[in-house]
Amino acid sequence: MDIADYRLAFEMAPVGLVISRNRTMVDCNHHVCEMFGISRELLIGESFRLLYPSADEYERLGRRMEPILNARGHYADNRLMKRANGEIFWCHVSGRALNRERPHASGIWAFEDLSAERPVRAELTAREREVAARLLDGMTSKEIGRALEISHRTVEIYRARLMRKYGASTAADLVQKLLVG
Repeated sequence: MDIADYRLAFEMAPVGLVISRNRTMVDCNHHVCEMFGISRELLIGESFRLLYPSADEYERLGRRMEPILNARGHYADNRLMKRANGEIFWCHVSGRALNRERPHASGIWAFEDLSAERPVRAELTAREREVAARLLDGMTSKEIGRALEISHRTVEIYRARLMRKYGASTAADLVQKLLVG
């Protein structure tokens, strides 16, 4: 397989792909541009921050991912991302560090748009989005608290807010409503 074949595979992949250095996009395929509603020229050389709902979420997630990438070499989760038009959507993100000792130095990242299966129907704060993502991963309040470095009681407050916003009567009902919108 020559370099042209690799380029074609990169471009034709069924998911969005990004090559990164120091959390900056070095290259991306057309699928990423379609998903985020922005041209390749505007993405290349930009920080991944551009694709996050807030700078705070970008920073916190980067800190959380680093030790996992360092230990395993790869990372994956479902999170809320932001399109160029400001629309927030659920996205499955998975990536691999090319150097585990310096996990953000270089990597390859895949993005899958989950909005068809998991629409966002309520306006959520950054912390509510983080708690919601972990609830969908099946984490308990204590596990979410540890992951986000907040108390489990604080997690329960955010979960209660989510339940009000989604009109859910139980935690299971909330998860179901988060899944279907």
